[in-house]
Amino acid sequence: MDVLYAIKNRTSYRGRYKDIPVPRDDLLKILEAGVSAPSGCNKQTASFIAVDDMGLLKEIKSMIVPPIAETAPAFILVLTQKTYAYRDKCFNVQDYSAAIENMLLAIKALGYESCWYEGHITDDDGIGDNIAEYMGISDEYKLVCILPVGKPDEDTVTAVKKPFSSRAWFNEFGKKGKNISV
Repeated sequence: MDVLYAIKNRTSYRGRYKDIPVPRDDLLKILEAGVSAPSGCNKQTASFIAVDDMGLLKEIKSMIVPPIAETAPAFILVLTQKTYAYRDKCFNVQDYSAAIENMLLAIKALGYESCWYEGHITDDDGIGDNIAEYMGISDEYKLVCILPVGKPDEDTVTAVKKPFSSRAWFNEFGKKGKNISV
């Protein structure tokens, strides 16, 4: 799949998934896309756990209230480390965000769907902490996101985007007139 096509057609999928396992080779390609993402000062603060064991998935899903992706045949857990890269700056949020986007595009390119579940995992209710403890994730890492992976069992719905001309310009902010459109 062309990368620009994947970028324009990727959408957050919150529907049911088909009962079809995701082959390990595909999960490996998705993980490789994540570790290939750029990172601030090359500190590589993002790490990942692919979960395709049905018993583990069931346990993880039972900890997520309200539930998400209950029928997904695989999850990717996104972890971060708070590592200082330049002076007193830490770029871990940018690092894992770039990695997540790479993985979302790989997921789309491989014919699967997903959704970036972060707020639901990092809220004050401790869902991410509970999953991290259950999975034996070291305290130096923080679980920040879950990406379900699977074949969609429902139609995907593309989000309505604001007009291009209201968000992108050449040479000055908000320039009207000779703006390009897509």
